[in-house]
Amino acid sequence: MERARAVKRVEAVLDAVESDPMPVPVREVWVYGDVALGLNPVDRLDVYVTKDLLMRSDTDAGEAFERSHGVKGVGKSVSAEWAEAYPEHLRANGNGYAAPEKCLAAHLLPEDEPVHLEVCNASFDDNVTQRLKGALARDAYEQILDPRGVCLYAEGRRSESALEKLREGELVFPTLSEALTMLGMDDERAGTAADAVRDYRASQTGSTVRGDVV
Repeated sequence: MERARAVKRVEAVLDAVESDPMPVPVREVWVYGDVALGLNPVDRLDVYVTKDLLMRSDTDAGEAFERSHGVKGVGKSVSAEWAEAYPEHLRANGNGYAAPEKCLAAHLLPEDEPVHLEVCNASFDDNVTQRLKGALARDAYEQILDPRGVCLYAEGRRSESALEKLREGELVFPTLSEALTMLGMDDERAGTAADAVRDYRASQTGSTVRGDVV
């Protein structure tokens, strides 16, 4: 993806978060990896969304959507208002329950672009730490979350200054292995982990999504 197109995709995500009903409340939007580094072209556009839980449930709407769409949990795990406005974006997990991360991906991303969406209840910084601990414990380095990120939306508003720096490629970050050593990994392990993360990303195609709970 050409860098200018990738940044436009980021702006489209921000526009939707600011103006559209969302399946769940969105607290933060980050980008990380290639686009944050100023690369051109961008192999994959990585977007991170911090979501909140719904504060109220709508049992009647949930029952109606279960009858009409065969999806459970509308009004509990995702907003009934959103589902009524965007039924085409309603997605379920393997158990038939509305999946917030899949619904967000369907709403925010086109299927044919190399964009990865991470959705979690925790902030980006907190999840970087938690994912690193889990990856180290299991030697599953491909699950590491690239820590080189920039926050573009928080507290109900976008950061125009951060977006401008992203657009101009002005942000400066270390290599991935160097970033991992800053988080406490030794040099050799950090190099191995960085290679695993790159190989995993290269194996992905189209739009992808991952949901986390911390």
